[in-house]
Amino acid sequence: MTTPTVVLVHGAFAESSSWNAVVGHLQQQLIPVVAVGNPLRSVAGDAQYVRDVVASIPGPVVLAGHSYGGMVITEAAAGNPKVVGLVYVAAFTPDTGENAFDLSAKFPGSTLGAALKAYPVSTGGNELAIRPEVFGEQFAADVDEDLTALMAATQRPVTEAALTDHLPAAEPAWRTIPSWVVYGEADRNIPAELVRFMAERAGARAVTGVPGASHAISVSHPVTVAETIAAAVQATSD
Repeated sequence: MTTPTVVLVHGAFAESSSWNAVVGHLQQQLIPVVAVGNPLRSVAGDAQYVRDVVASIPGPVVLAGHSYGGMVITEAAAGNPKVVGLVYVAAFTPDTGENAFDLSAKFPGSTLGAALKAYPVSTGGNELAIRPEVFGEQFAADVDEDLTALMAATQRPVTEAALTDHLPAAEPAWRTIPSWVVYGEADRNIPAELVRFMAERAGARAVTGVPGASHAISVSHPVTVAETIAAAVQATSD
């Protein structure tokens, strides 16, 4: 049996260590896993980087994306025969032409806009970060305060362009690749109602909502996230 390698793609305001506990649980199940550093510069550029990582891995791959990482894996998997499964972790599941900014406003509940600070970058445009004093409340309300403070200090900002980039793929990968969804019911970045809408539209094989869980579900509920990813791996192993 060939076990797919799991490639984890973090989203905005996070970094690859946000997957640490999930990685640990997957490794305990002998599932090969890599957590990549998402550049957070543009949907097309970030997806190309993930495609390069996927190309370097022998055998099939299951892509798992958190938050904006859902935009990236949807683009990276489009037309990519190596990708056999998609897992959306409190993530955007976009259709062609949609962007993270517009999707987040499709249903009420996101309070992210008021939590952000913006500043110009030399390459053009603005970069966005969550203000440290509200990071816990906004992003990780169910995470220990000490860990939340660390996450706030190590968050990776995202360009405004990345959040307003439309999905360029002619067809979103979830139309042809099976998908799984796990999310927090108390997410203040991506409303739970939006996640459910996108999951139904994508025909996700399983949709798991965690009561009271924040946007940082991979940190606060790593076992549930890992179980969802493991189910995708099992279903796509040959």
